[in-house]
Amino acid sequence: MIKAITTSLIGASLVFSANAFAKDENKPVGITADMFSVTVKHGGKDFEIKRNQDNKNTVNPAFAKTSRPCPVFCIQPAVLAPGVETIAELEVLDYLKKMSDGDDSILVVDSRTPDWVEKGTIPGAINIPWTKLNSAKADPISIGNVMEENFNVVEVADGYDYSKAKTLVMFCNGMWCGQSPNNIKSLLGMGYPAEKIKWYRGGMQDWEILGLATVKGK
Repeated sequence: MIKAITTSLIGASLVFSANAFAKDENKPVGITADMFSVTVKHGGKDFEIKRNQDNKNTVNPAFAKTSRPCPVFCIQPAVLAPGVETIAELEVLDYLKKMSDGDDSILVVDSRTPDWVEKGTIPGAINIPWTKLNSAKADPISIGNVMEENFNVVEVADGYDYSKAKTLVMFCNGMWCGQSPNNIKSLLGMGYPAEKIKWYRGGMQDWEILGLATVKGK
């Protein structure tokens, strides 16, 4: 009799657990407790950034590798350079929102090469590969064009005038990626104000792990 009751209780418990798990699979996935999504501009159109709503979703296989060889894929420090602020997802979303609301003093920059960007990027970001700011990869005229056309920097006789330079939010593939650090170090080497550079260290790795929306780059 006791065995029968115990078996019945175990069966009921398993059914309850299965039902509870099934309900969890359909729960909404917000960004924070008070924010479900953020609408930004991408390619001149509104784009809603929210997290993947499938509670059973798993990370994009492109970001599932744990052991890329170092060098080149070494773990980056928490602070990249003095004065350069390291930020996370909520701060990136805030900058994207400000941009979309008309603040043209901000630019979110995907520093990766185009082959990576084609797989997906953060909505609202523009692609300026690290190779376009690296003096070993690009000529001074091309670098100057990026500085003036994208970053609102004015070229002067002895270098650049940064008085109206944009605040740059730079990212790449994550804490093991050297592409945005390369861009940032190149900019600092040219005198770009450190306080006008923000580094999203987690990059696409963390963005994908959190299930945040991406768009295919061009």
